[in-house]
Amino acid sequence: MPRTEPINVPIEEMPVEVADGDLVTRYAEWGDLAVRHLDLPAGTDLAPVLKGLPDDRCVSPHWGMILEGAVHLEHADGRRDVAHAGQAYFWPAGHLAWTEQRTVFFEVGPLAEMRHVHEHITGDGG
Repeated sequence: MPRTEPINVPIEEMPVEVADGDLVTRYAEWGDLAVRHLDLPAGTDLAPVLKGLPDDRCVSPHWGMILEGAVHLEHADGRRDVAHAGQAYFWPAGHLAWTEQRTVFFEVGPLAEMRHVHEHITGDGG
């Protein structure tokens, strides 16, 4: 159930979405938004976890901030770019992402789309 009351949560207390060695993602639903914190090791390719979604790409837009490292992106139109530490970003739906170095970032997105991706990643979609 999405939270609607004010909340301040240490990252370490956010619910773990995926934990696989050095890769840890955390996910929560707050009001009409979902939030995710990602700590990804070098060489992480998110494409395999997106397989099975429409066009095998992320179906949610995201707004966020790169805290450490950099995220490489390929957008639905084929355009590529890199978001670096200290940069805020907006990524429209239809992207792929990967890292070349350890990367930590925090993102926010619309609840329905983010939940759809979360359920796909975790297998909680029924």
